[in-house]
Amino acid sequence: MQQKRIRDFGVTIGKLKTGANNSITDVEGVSVGHVTLSDGDKQTGVTAIIPHEGNTFMEKLIASSHVINGFGKTLGTIQMKELGVLETPIILTNTLSIGSAADALIQYMLDKNPEIGRTTGTVNPIVGECNDMFLNDVRAQFIEKHHVIEALENAGKKVKEGSVGAGTGMLCYSLKGGIGTSSRCFSIDQKAYTIGVLVLSNFGILSDL
Repeated sequence: MQQKRIRDFGVTIGKLKTGANNSITDVEGVSVGHVTLSDGDKQTGVTAIIPHEGNTFMEKLIASSHVINGFGKTLGTIQMKELGVLETPIILTNTLSIGSAADALIQYMLDKNPEIGRTTGTVNPIVGECNDMFLNDVRAQFIEKHHVIEALENAGKKVKEGSVGAGTGMLCYSLKGGIGTSSRCFSIDQKAYTIGVLVLSNFGILSDL
């Protein structure tokens, strides 16, 4: 549908077909949830990406991370890259709320996995962030643990885009940034694959656009 709308304006992005929703959730098992806080100086939120329908701690996924530029204050990516696995959902929020997000994600995983810290090792939460201080009072630290849990629990296949969730207070090239997602379908050796992406866009200044 997204690709058709683009073609209506005479523009086609790429040569591959999109998935049914042109979304990261076209990848089997993936779901996304948002909590949006938008009221005056409160312009922030949480986005949760659940990688599959099973128990991520018990059914870990191959994973890694790569920094193109910048100095994101992400949490958990060092261990993920060292061990090569993802064992929790991924939380996105603002820069000064990574602590609250990590606490909530750890509690979420402990509640679902009583063996953590008893008969197994601990758990490695993955939290990504962007700075929304230009539109949001980031010092107020509006994000609380229950917002993260809510985003995890309301995750689904239909992904809202734009000024929602972690994208609520974001800027891109000094214009409004936010959340975007897309997917592409392709075949290798007659086997079908779907790749999906989700972007939290928050970079650049207008003169560079």
